[in-house]
Amino acid sequence: MSDMPNAARGNTDVSMLAALPFSQACENNREPILSVLRELLTDSKRVLEIGSGTGQHSVYFAPRLPHVSWQTSDVPANHAAIHAWQQQYPADNVQPPLVLDLTSLDDIRAVTARPYDAVFTANTLHIVSWDLVLRLLGVAASVLPADGLLIVYGPFNEHGDYTSAGNRQFDAALQARGMGSAIRDIETVTVAAGQMQLSLIDRYAMPANNQLLVFQKQPDTL
Repeated sequence: MSDMPNAARGNTDVSMLAALPFSQACENNREPILSVLRELLTDSKRVLEIGSGTGQHSVYFAPRLPHVSWQTSDVPANHAAIHAWQQQYPADNVQPPLVLDLTSLDDIRAVTARPYDAVFTANTLHIVSWDLVLRLLGVAASVLPADGLLIVYGPFNEHGDYTSAGNRQFDAALQARGMGSAIRDIETVTVAAGQMQLSLIDRYAMPANNQLLVFQKQPDTL
């Protein structure tokens, strides 16, 4: 879920880059996402990234948000890639990945034992099953304080319909996997998030028919 800093490319051994797991989507979306994160995370100090994937986003965002401690997390199978990117592009404020498999309640308990000011996740809600989407929302609700932000990037349907022909084709490919993957409806996600005290407060149009949704944790009510 990410990419490599432009400034570092000229001084990097091409063979080393070729050996790193690479996501073209992360290369394409990093700048528009970063422009919004700079606006949203002004007052945040600790950010949890759920589903860090290749680790590209972590090494691109962290040095450009120097006031933030960026905590990566993912299933163990992705940790080698995340470590490789972080070793290639070290930053003092990016943290090695926590183990977070949303199917594991033990992992969830361990991760939610720490507080964060914001949670970021990119291209996850359409990959995991709906049950795991609910668990992801639950993790965010557990670690965030009142007014903390959950920032979600990816493709979404609106009013039960696709926003583009490309998303329709993509969704067909996702559902063919037979793993519960599917593009989610914004309205359905918003209702589910609201049941966990996460209210949709803003949304940003992103390239390639993607969106960035911003949820805010509401204070406990008596």
